[in-house]
Amino acid sequence: MQYFISCDWGTSSFRLRLVEVETMIVLAETQSDKGIAATYAAWQADANAERLSFYIDVILDQVHVLEQLYARSLDHVTIIVSGMASASIGMLELPYVLIPFNIHDGLLETYIIKATEACRHNIIVISGIKSINDVMRGEETMLAGCDISHTNNEQLFILPGTHSKHVTIQNSLITNFKTFMTGELFDLLCIKSVLADSVEKDDASFNAISFLRGVNDSGGSDFLNIIFHVRTNILFKKCSKNENYHYLSGLLIGEELKTIAAGNYAAVTIVSAGNLRTLYAEALSALGYTPLIKNAEDALIRGQATIYNHYI
Repeated sequence: MQYFISCDWGTSSFRLRLVEVETMIVLAETQSDKGIAATYAAWQADANAERLSFYIDVILDQVHVLEQLYARSLDHVTIIVSGMASASIGMLELPYVLIPFNIHDGLLETYIIKATEACRHNIIVISGIKSINDVMRGEETMLAGCDISHTNNEQLFILPGTHSKHVTIQNSLITNFKTFMTGELFDLLCIKSVLADSVEKDDASFNAISFLRGVNDSGGSDFLNIIFHVRTNILFKKCSKNENYHYLSGLLIGEELKTIAAGNYAAVTIVSAGNLRTLYAEALSALGYTPLIKNAEDALIRGQATIYNHYI
C-alpha cells in the first residue's frame, strides 16, 4: 500500500493528512495554527535558524503527530506541500507559472527537497500561477483535482476564502482569474471599523433572511454607501446585532458575486467546504444561478495525488 502526506499550508493554518494513494482515503489527519505567517515570524525571531530547516522542523513536528495517530512509522513517505509554502514568506520562494495554463496537461512549478538523515521524507513543494496583475497559491492545486470537463464554453470556478478567487477555464485552459479580498474585508469591518459595535459574530447558525437581504441590497447599491447601513440598522433598531452580522456578510458576498453578471458561463462551480460553501451557494441561487459544488478538501488531495503520481 502506497501513501503520501498531504500538506495544506495556508497563511493562518496548517494541516497534514496521511492519504492512501490508490483510494485517496484520508487515514489520519492533524492541524495546527502554525500557518505560514506565524512560522515566518517565529523564524525571524530565531536569529540562528536556517530558514528551510526551520520550516521542515515545523512539518516534522506534525508528522510525528500523524505517526502517533496511525500507530506506525511514516519514514520515507513523500510529503506534498501546497499553499503559501512557496511564497516569499514561505519555506522557499518559487516562481509562478504564467497563464494561460492547461489544468489537465500542464505541470505546476515544483521543487523537490530530497530526503536526508534529519528528514526522512522527500518533500515536493508546489508553486502557484499568475496573470499580469494577480496571483494564487494553493487554489491551482484544488483546480487540478476538480476533474474539469474539456469544453469550448467558458466555465467559472469560485474558490471562496479570505481572498476569494474567480477562475475562468476554457478548453482546459485557465485563461483568467481575479482575487476578491472579501473575507479579509469582512473581518476588518467586523473588528476594526465603526461597524464593529453594530454586529455580533455568530458562525454557529445561519440567518438566511438577513444574509439574503444583504445579497439583494448589494445589487443595485453603491457599496461604500450601503455598508454604512449596517450602522444605521442598529441606530434605527431595524434588526439585532446578530442579524446585522449576517446582513453584512450578504452585502460583501453579494458585492463580489455581482461581478460575474457580465460573463456568459456554461457553468458556475463553487470549490469550497463548510460554512462558506453554504453562503456562496445561497447567494448564487438568489442571483439566479444554479451552482455546481465541489468539495475543496477532496479536490486538494486529488490535485496533490496528480503531482505525486507524476514524480514517484
